[in-house]
Amino acid sequence: MSTQRRSGGAPGRRPKKVGDVVRAELARLLREDLRDPAIGFATITDVVMADDLRSARVFVSVFGPKDQFKTTVDALNHARGRLRSLVGKNCSLRYAPDLHFAEDHTLEHGARVEELLRSIPKPPDESDAS
Repeated sequence: MSTQRRSGGAPGRRPKKVGDVVRAELARLLREDLRDPAIGFATITDVVMADDLRSARVFVSVFGPKDQFKTTVDALNHARGRLRSLVGKNCSLRYAPDLHFAEDHTLEHGARVEELLRSIPKPPDESDAS
């Protein structure tokens, strides 16, 4: 019998699990270790790992003006080497993933949709029609 590893096909759950661990560690590092004034009030919203676990796209949401998004993401990308090293060491990963930070505007979009839904006039109550 051959004991070949599965290649191709759907990825397993491991990238998602490792992504969750990396997200939690990056959030902790932002909160406790990183002291860059260019990084505003940032939240790590999601981490999407490559199937081989060697790279990660890190989505960041920033509270503040729109120009703060670019400043924060640029500062995080500038510090990604140090963050990569700390994540690899603190998460006990065989390979420290290459981190790529990207803006996440889903919270803004969700707030805008909610605002639009609240602005729709309510239909007249059916009990008043009789």
